[in-house]
Amino acid sequence: MDSELDQAQPAGRPHVHHLVDRRTFLRVAGVSAAGAVAAACGPGGSPAPVASSTPAPTTSGPPATRLPTSPPNWDDLRGQLSGSLLRPGVDGYDTAKRAFNPLFDSKNPVAVVAAANTKDVQASVQAVAGRASIAARSGGHSYAGYSVPDSGLVVDLAGLNKVQVQGSQAVIGAGAKLKDVYATLAQAGRALPAGSCPTVGIAGLTLGGGIGVLSRKYGLTCDRLSSAQVVMADGRVLKAAADSEPDLFWGLRGGGGGNFGIVTEFTFDTDPAPDVTVFSLHFPAGSAADVLSAWQQWIAAMPPELWANCVLSGGSPVQVRVGGCYVGGAAGLNTLLNNLTTNAGARPTQRTVKSLDYLGAMNYFSGSSNRQSFVASSRIITSPVDAAKVVALADGRTGTDLLIDGLGGKVGEPAKDATAFWHRDALASVQIYAPATAKTQQKVAQSVGEVVAGLAAAGAGGGYVNYIDPALPDWKNAYYGENAKRLQDVARKYDPDNVFRFGQSVVA
Repeated sequence: MDSELDQAQPAGRPHVHHLVDRRTFLRVAGVSAAGAVAAACGPGGSPAPVASSTPAPTTSGPPATRLPTSPPNWDDLRGQLSGSLLRPGVDGYDTAKRAFNPLFDSKNPVAVVAAANTKDVQASVQAVAGRASIAARSGGHSYAGYSVPDSGLVVDLAGLNKVQVQGSQAVIGAGAKLKDVYATLAQAGRALPAGSCPTVGIAGLTLGGGIGVLSRKYGLTCDRLSSAQVVMADGRVLKAAADSEPDLFWGLRGGGGGNFGIVTEFTFDTDPAPDVTVFSLHFPAGSAADVLSAWQQWIAAMPPELWANCVLSGGSPVQVRVGGCYVGGAAGLNTLLNNLTTNAGARPTQRTVKSLDYLGAMNYFSGSSNRQSFVASSRIITSPVDAAKVVALADGRTGTDLLIDGLGGKVGEPAKDATAFWHRDALASVQIYAPATAKTQQKVAQSVGEVVAGLAAAGAGGGYVNYIDPALPDWKNAYYGENAKRLQDVARKYDPDNVFRFGQSVVA
């Protein structure tokens, strides 16, 4: 539902403990959460009570296949809602329609529903299905702006933001932001592997997979999903779990936000909150190829307790830094870092190592909540690539960053078809991120596309759906590989009329 995500959601990270802007934290960290449904920011606080109006999930049956084509009755829908409905031209609409990225401010949905509960989501889907496109928005971080459809309905889930810890499990509303999820979990001494950007919605992040700084130790966010409550195309509410709607449950774990239905609530299995040692290494100019080459061999050999990225900042010369965290103490981490610097043959110009509690570490990797204008895409490294070729792609591209996030460890344990997330055998993901304005967007997008093509030529193919890119060649295969066929089967079963459709949706 970055994330996309994000439809979509995404995210990133920093080399110092103070807050930085999104571009900086993305450059230094580069984790994300994006995909296909997104969310808005909200203050952290006590968990909201479970709405008494939440309908009980039903069992599956054949969804309706006859859809109306007449215009929605907006006044009738407004009367059914506990939340609000805004149409173009009314006060608050221009703010309510906004996504995280200002490049999508020109998009004009036909209406924005601020859902107060699951019943509001049901009513919205039943009123609009077949008459206009429908996009859920959890955090609003969709890299492609899919959560703000032109002439479509935005179902804003920001009000469904409860975070409740129940023993070893956490029940989280689809509109909850990562900053609030982390704060509430930490208060209860629990942890969930997730992304970095504080305003990414839990929904888009989870539905696209959920890469984060603790992924190598604890797995993807979607791997911790126990069940999900989903509003389907015909307005029914289903519970998706291993023993209830297993096909839908499979598709929700990495199939991308915005597909199949609108998730309104997640239940996750959590772990005891660990203490974490964070680190940042800045290397001298001219060492980027040597560092990246050594990093690829090093991260593959590291224990799962260590997560690290390698960030290439475009320019002349290309700058390089390595950052990350270690579930353990500084002494053990320093030994591992020394191994990297020795193999890279480059002495860091700056080295920072700091021990923090779980919440402190999540805040360290967090960034500002300010909106950011950017163009981005992704590739996946499965086997080590030619570092010199990758660095050459960043040469002269000032402002463009390649954020190479280590995978492996717990991420690689499930079979590639165990969930919809295909890239279980990946060594790393690569996010290509470049700031842009409305005037420079086309030029920047062309530059990003050149880097994407160059990475593929260097051996980094595929793509991560939470860094969703409308221009990515062969996107279905890039995101889903051989899982694409089963995802289409899931769509055919649960959304045969493609009610939840967008530019890169999984269609029946």
